[in-house]
Amino acid sequence: MGTIKMGIIGAGGIAQDRHIPAYVNMNDLVMLEAVCDVNRGTAEAVAKRFNFNQVFTNYEEMFQHVDAVTICTPNKFHAEITIAALHAGVHVFCEKPMAMNANECKDMLTAAEQSGKVLAIGYHYRFMKEAQAAKKVILENEIGEPIVARVKALRRRKVPGWGVFTNKELQGGGSLIDWGCHFLDLALWLLGNPKPVAVMGKAYNQLSKMPDQVNQWGEFNYETFEVDDHVTAYITFENGASMLFETSWAANIKEDVEGVSISGHTGGIDLFPFELNQAKHGMLINSQANWIPGTDDPGLEQVTNFIRTCLGQDELVVKPEEALQVSKVIDAIYQSSETSKSITLT
Repeated sequence: MGTIKMGIIGAGGIAQDRHIPAYVNMNDLVMLEAVCDVNRGTAEAVAKRFNFNQVFTNYEEMFQHVDAVTICTPNKFHAEITIAALHAGVHVFCEKPMAMNANECKDMLTAAEQSGKVLAIGYHYRFMKEAQAAKKVILENEIGEPIVARVKALRRRKVPGWGVFTNKELQGGGSLIDWGCHFLDLALWLLGNPKPVAVMGKAYNQLSKMPDQVNQWGEFNYETFEVDDHVTAYITFENGASMLFETSWAANIKEDVEGVSISGHTGGIDLFPFELNQAKHGMLINSQANWIPGTDDPGLEQVTNFIRTCLGQDELVVKPEEALQVSKVIDAIYQSSETSKSITLT
């Protein structure tokens, strides 16, 4: 069956909390070979904790010792490291978003095509049980042709006050590119990845630039806050479908909201929780699942799909060309907000 020698690039929280523990659970298919971080002390601590064989501070030196890498760096470095790894003949799993912008994503996709290696992007919401159930229901024509998506990813006063989440140079943006991207990807996938043709969007950050912040997720400097903390958008597609989208780190709402709702010609689905709403047999029927198959660890499902694809046993659930599409829409939302105009995508 074979074993993939795995290298981790960027040994921070997402690597330690999600990806490395998932690979530990796949020890029949994955060998934890090397960890790389610009801070050698951090890399050595992670290597000791998880029993990696080697430590590096230069990712290019790592490539000759591994079959695949998982990139957990700030967004600014996604494209640079991914392209270098692919050209070195190494499979790549890259955390979301794919890159800082669509042009960088295109370069990554070209490198993947030229190398013949696997390039996966970390949109793990697709691997949630509810998402998989919804996709199955839509593919089996239980709601007819999907036409309208309503997407909400809203947190009440939870700007992440750690790491580099509020650093525009390193991340490219805030709530949209960090968290809303998951829900944008999920909704696009459920719609069947139709081609977006026009985007109208607005990005806000006034709230987080006010003094005397009330914030549940640590402290941040309101004077230097430079990314979006609330974003709205309206997106239309070539096939006639449309999407109402909203995401925020800092909304003044009663409670957090995570939801994707898809309406089709004969019914609709709601996530989260999963519900199927149909117009059928002369009735309006609402159905909830008593049980949904799958695990409660989408991170494990995600890397399992990546590793099995590297071994030629599976195909990617999140294809890089679909992740590129997400970044195109994100770019258009930011551009629309900056210009106060609707952006036409070609």
